[in-house]
Amino acid sequence: MAKQTFVVQESFVGLLYENGAFARTLEPGKHEIGSLFDSTTRTLRMVDLRERSLTIKGQEILTADKVAIRVSLLVYFRVVDAKAASHNVASYEERIYEDVQLAARRFLASRKLDAILSDRNEISDAVRQGVREAAASYGVEILRADVKDLVFPGNLKEIMNQVLETERKAEAKLIQARKDAESLRIKADAEREAELRRLEAEKERVKLTAEAETEKLRLALQSQIDEARALAQHPELVRMKQLETLKEMARSGAKFVWSVDEDPLRGALGDDK
Repeated sequence: MAKQTFVVQESFVGLLYENGAFARTLEPGKHEIGSLFDSTTRTLRMVDLRERSLTIKGQEILTADKVAIRVSLLVYFRVVDAKAASHNVASYEERIYEDVQLAARRFLASRKLDAILSDRNEISDAVRQGVREAAASYGVEILRADVKDLVFPGNLKEIMNQVLETERKAEAKLIQARKDAESLRIKADAEREAELRRLEAEKERVKLTAEAETEKLRLALQSQIDEARALAQHPELVRMKQLETLKEMARSGAKFVWSVDEDPLRGALGDDK
């Protein structure tokens, strides 16, 4: 056979086979192989290296709480090892389909419905992680896996609406309870602050009253001291004081008896004496 010319397009690689056996991988471009009298039979298999997607159609799966759901996934992948993808499995696309299907079934069967509904991204992450290692063994990289559809039994929608309504009511009650608790806390704080102010005011009042009484007693004592000093320095004031005392006693009806020679201010007798 004469030389053979092979052209490998961009984004592809070519697997070259000589007499049915794999020879080597050809990169994009034009390749002339063989010689004039070469009798080798050569064939070229093209492998696409671009990112592609594969839809995993809905499969009915029972969740951990025995609810039947149907899930469809969209898987994005690309071939990273053309030789492994072509030689290790009969069809890598069919193998991806099966592996993703089984990974989704294993994951959903271990989860309850409320957990599945709360985070659909968890399904995607679990499937991608579950398939990644197996896909690498036949030269494929799983880029991501997204939930395309998640279908429930007919009456489940009504049940879920009831559940959501119950959750909304419970959330509203919780919010109201928090508001009430906050109002009570604010009221209690205000009452405590008012009581503290009242006690401080009472404390200040008692303090001022005590200071006023102390000052009053001090002034009275000082007056007595000043009066005693004045009496000591001026004897005539003593006489005047005695006269004032007799006048006060006379006003009250007291009677006094004294002799002619006796100083009336030296003593005083009671009534009828």
